Amino acid sequence: MAKAAVKGVNLKDKLDGNELDLSLCDLNEVPVKELAAFPKATVLDLSCNKLTALPSEFCSLTHLVKLDLSKNQLQQLPAEFGRLVNLQHLDLLNNRLIVLPVSFCQLKNLKWLDLKDNPLDPVLAKVAGDCLDEKQCKQCAARVLQYLKAVQSEQDRERQRQLQAERELKKKHEAEQRTREAQERELRRQEKAEEKERRRREYDALRAAQQELEKKTEKGKQEKHTSSVPVRQSQHQHTRRSWLGILVRLLILLLLCGFSSVAVCRVTALQQQPLCEGINALYEDVLNIVQSPMILQNVLEQKSPQ
Repeated sequence: MAKAAVKGVNLKDKLDGNELDLSLCDLNEVPVKELAAFPKATVLDLSCNKLTALPSEFCSLTHLVKLDLSKNQLQQLPAEFGRLVNLQHLDLLNNRLIVLPVSFCQLKNLKWLDLKDNPLDPVLAKVAGDCLDEKQCKQCAARVLQYLKAVQSEQDRERQRQLQAERELKKKHEAEQRTREAQERELRRQEKAEEKERRRREYDALRAAQQELEKKTEKGKQEKHTSSVPVRQSQHQHTRRSWLGILVRLLILLLLCGFSSVAVCRVTALQQQPLCEGINALYEDVLNIVQSPMILQNVLEQKSPQ
């Protein structure tokens, strides 16, 4: 569109030494690419056009020393306008500027500035003052540069404060995060300790139950053993009594048999039999022993030493 704006205009025809006059060319955009082809054109006049803004590429024209942008419709300057470090003379008369970019303070070589007939911010307008003659325009340049340097310093300090606040906020968040992580670790540690204590109590309870069961089992065995001893003794005594009973019965039976044999041999006709004669003789001997105390005493004395 810039080419269209300068269509039919030969820039070389507008060049006079180091001055390039593009005023009254009905431009609505600056032909930056074409201007960059003339690095020797240190004086550029773009006044009396229809410019509403300058492209950011315009700030690459660092060879400019004098720039006339008066009587346009500029509402703002590029943020990197301070890159035009060789600029000494700047005419911004009769535009629609309200503020200037902070980078404007980097124009250390600026000696002349005209900001008349712009709807400037009241503070900036007061700083700029009038530019009715050469002296006032020079003072305007110095005061505006000083003012914008102070603005930049304040902005830098504010930026530093914001950065510091952001760093402190970040540190606070990190501290809070560390605190939360520490609390979570402590909570997990407590939970593990509680779980360990719970398992230990369960283990102790299980051990106690096992020991109690072992005691009861051992006690039952002892009681069973203790109760089985009298049973065995009772069974033994009962067995002894059974054998004694049998022996007594046998002795009674033998006595009955003996008495029966004696009775049969002495009363019946069998007493003449040899067997009965022997039984009768034995009976007579026993009877004589029983009837003779002296003989019984001798027999007892003989048995005593034995």
